[in-house]
Amino acid sequence: MADVRYPKVKVKLVGQDGNAYLIMGKVTRAMRKAGVPEDEVQAYVDEAKRGNYAHLIGTTMDWVTVS
Repeated sequence: MADVRYPKVKVKLVGQDGNAYLIMGKVTRAMRKAGVPEDEVQAYVDEAKRGNYAHLIGTTMDWVTVS
């Protein structure tokens, strides 16, 4: 498993609604709150949208700490 890009950004997804847009919204809000530059937030969104749902989850886990 690759290192998490922003390990200090923590997002709780377990037990939450699994809607793809809800996940991206939670992640982008957490990234912005942690001070991640907007171009990096957009890069996450662009990458997360490139594939199917499994790709979204994998991308999210690569970018932030998921619990």
